[in-house]
Formats: sequence, structure tokens, C-alpha cells
Amino acid sequence: MIQYVPGDATDPQGDGPKLLVHVCNDIGAWGRGFVLALSKRHPAPEWAFKAWAAGEADQPYALGEVQFVPVRDDLTVANLIGQHDIARKSHPTAVPPVRYEAIRAGLTRVRAEAQRTQASVHMPRIGAGVAGGDWREIEPIIEQELAAHGVPVTVYDLPPETP
Repeated sequence: MIQYVPGDATDPQGDGPKLLVHVCNDIGAWGRGFVLALSKRHPAPEWAFKAWAAGEADQPYALGEVQFVPVRDDLTVANLIGQHDIARKSHPTAVPPVRYEAIRAGLTRVRAEAQRTQASVHMPRIGAGVAGGDWREIEPIIEQELAAHGVPVTVYDLPPETP
């Protein structure tokens, strides 16, 4: 089961080890959406992602891959490549950059890491922001790849701003 809570996904709540999952693109761009808030709180995932995209890591940089970046003793950020390219404003009829199968593949890697470290998984509504995905498609993938395997999942929605 997925737990939905109001709050800031960059600051996951709860006890024990936590994995904070978010979706990245496969062209090395970092600068829109959730990553802006993430970089303000934890700069290491951006540095690691850019080095990875530049070929400075042993791990393949491709759709479905996940880079795990520790940021605190109890928190690791999972840079999941689940987006091909980026959305182009000049092409409103273009296919959104989200790649559901890449998100599924990445979440299987996240599941293995969560089970290995006995971590809970935390995230914003991955793939449904600038990646252009449909949460109604993504939510069942999360349920199948994480929750159905006993991995606790918390999805954070920012509370509405008060004037």
C-alpha cells in the first residue's frame, strides 16, 4: 500500500533508513521540477548525476538505471532515469518524455536496495511532473514493484500555499 501525506519529499519523515526516489532524464539535464528543491537541500545528488551523465562513473547511464547517492546517515537519494530527453514547449503534440518501462525497471533496482538496507521508500509523484507522465499509470507500477513486495512507500504532495 502507498501512503500519501502532505509534505516536502526532500525531507522524508519516519524512522530508519530511507530511499528518496525521483525521476531524471537520459540527456544529463538537471534544472526543472523537483530537482530544484532537492538540490537546495542536498547538493550531492546533482553533482553525482552530472558526473554520471558525463561518463565519469562505472555504472551505465541509461533508461532504467538508478544511481544511489547517500546524503545523510539515514537517507539515500535514488536518481532514477525514467525520462527520455526533455519536454519541448515548441512541440505540444510530442510524446511526453516519461518512459513507464524505465520507471518500472528502475523501481526493481530501488526495491532490491530497499530490501538490502531495510529502507522505506519516499518520493514525490515521480514521472508525473515535468516528465509528463500520468499518475494513474505510474501508481500501479509503484504498487507492483515496491508495495506488493513489502516495501513501505510514502508519496508526498506539497500542501497548498496559503496567501
